Amino acid sequence: MLKGTYYFREVFYLLSGDSVGTLGRAIALYGNVTFSGTGTYTMTPTAFDSNGNGVPQSLQPITGTYSVSASGYGFLSNPLSSGDSIYGLVSQQGIFIGSSTEGGFNDIFVASPLSSPSPTAATFKGTYWISDTDLSSGSPAGAISTLFQLNPDGVSNLGTVNVNGYYGQNGSALLTQTMTRVPYSFANGAGILNFPRTSSLISDPKYLYISPDGNFVFGGSPLSWDMFVGVRIATGTPTLSGLYYQAGIDENVFLSLGYGELDTYFGSLKTNPDATITGHQRVSDLFVSNPYDYTYSDTFAVKSDGTYSTPAMRYVVGANGIRIGSGIGPAFGLNVAIPAPAVTSTSSVFLDPTGVVNAASYAPFTAGIAPGELLSLFGSNLAADSKISDVVPFPTTLAGVQVTMNGIAAPLYYVTPGVISAIVPYGITGAVVQIQVNNNGTLSNSVTNFVAATAPGILTLTQNGQGTGVVLHSDYSSVTPDHPAKIGETVSVFLTGLGAVTPAVADGAVAPIDPYSLASSTIGADIGNVTATVGYAGLAPGLAGLYQVNLTIPTGVSVGTNSLDIFGPDSYTQIATIPVAAASASAVTSPVPLAVQPMTPPLRRGVPADRVVHARHPDVRKQ
Repeated sequence: MLKGTYYFREVFYLLSGDSVGTLGRAIALYGNVTFSGTGTYTMTPTAFDSNGNGVPQSLQPITGTYSVSASGYGFLSNPLSSGDSIYGLVSQQGIFIGSSTEGGFNDIFVASPLSSPSPTAATFKGTYWISDTDLSSGSPAGAISTLFQLNPDGVSNLGTVNVNGYYGQNGSALLTQTMTRVPYSFANGAGILNFPRTSSLISDPKYLYISPDGNFVFGGSPLSWDMFVGVRIATGTPTLSGLYYQAGIDENVFLSLGYGELDTYFGSLKTNPDATITGHQRVSDLFVSNPYDYTYSDTFAVKSDGTYSTPAMRYVVGANGIRIGSGIGPAFGLNVAIPAPAVTSTSSVFLDPTGVVNAASYAPFTAGIAPGELLSLFGSNLAADSKISDVVPFPTTLAGVQVTMNGIAAPLYYVTPGVISAIVPYGITGAVVQIQVNNNGTLSNSVTNFVAATAPGILTLTQNGQGTGVVLHSDYSSVTPDHPAKIGETVSVFLTGLGAVTPAVADGAVAPIDPYSLASSTIGADIGNVTATVGYAGLAPGLAGLYQVNLTIPTGVSVGTNSLDIFGPDSYTQIATIPVAAASASAVTSPVPLAVQPMTPPLRRGVPADRVVHARHPDVRKQ
């Protein structure tokens, strides 16, 4: 999936170590990289280093290694940091995007195949939207995010360029800039956009690289540490649909507090039929000591011109469905999302390499999976028939089907030809897990996923991960928009993915009641971005394959629908919601300390809670 000569650009940031988010060092690396198709690459790069003499330096060729799985998910050795890897994904157009999230620094890397014959000025023609982020000032107060159109004429002229964007110290104030008669040229397959050196939002010449189909462009200044991505405008209303791979950079500037928070990420997202997005980002954050998985929900309504907005970002969907995003101050940054390649069956029993997802939230496959997590595994010919387990502990063989994870047989809740519900064994160790299905002696392909300590996913009433979570009042009635939780009330949230527990329980077994089996990791919760007190986090007592969090709706939460967020030491999940009403005399916490007496719904012990509480059927949502 990576073979031949590509153009690439990587921007690399090291923080100074101060408390306000100042950059200590920045490097822009750009040029050609040739992928062998067998796992090695050679780069002929140029570097512009803030620790240098102010002149770009041609480096000696750099060699490295790379690996890409069947899903397009992979990594390549980082040319700027020995021992670190750039993790990312390959799109259906062959574009690679990624970030070195585990390296203790921030970067974003983009590469696209070089066309043959090489692009010329005539290749660059039409109307393009461009998203540019520039952190070259080194200070969050000087961060820049812009969104603008280019209209190259296929000869040498970009025409009049109207730029609008945001500047760090100006916060949410939208600024504009107009440039006339901006020229461009091409040499050796790369474009040079000759923006004036003295401009405010966009300045300096920028190198531009263009995808073989001409629909995607990216690049930046040879004398700066910026990055831009762009898309050609589609004919007709473009479609945002299916599975996408994404990467990006955020600089959140908190003007009143005098600091900025930089993060970079890679991940994936999937659109849903109700015009919502279920997304995942693997994030390296300035003020978080370790990288973490962020799963989230979003909405979209693409206009006829390909644009739409959220409170934090302006988006454009271009030709071939590629989406770019530009941060809205004071949330500066950019995002690029590229359509995932089509997955084709490689065996008679086929496990989709993008189809291993959290069974509650449907967080995409790039999110880590945690011991004890209930998973949905999608594919074809996974089982000869459909069967739900009617015993506990859940069996490791059901209807002749077995799932192994690093060779350990996983408990199975149900099996069907298209989807299997399985629990990650608690004995899984290491950074990655190999998952394989055995259907009556016929083995599937093996799929690799990263292992996490926690991967929370809240069950929802809609059974698709979106909307109101499965939450119970203290009288065991359901929290719904017509029967909301009240401020000051303690409720029980049902979920999966809280990881290891103490004391340990057997895989797929009924959770004990005396003593309760508590989450080994510290689990927290936010309601509407207000921290909630967690009284209990662990396995749902008396039930199998389910976790439970008891939390108190905090003062300060707005009345109405609020986000219901659960987080662990390496994860933050912001997908489900909870309806909240004002406090009343009856909205008090349980008189029994919840850390000692967790709420248990009045369900028959030994019956899979997912089957009763969530009313899930094995035929639900096979997408």
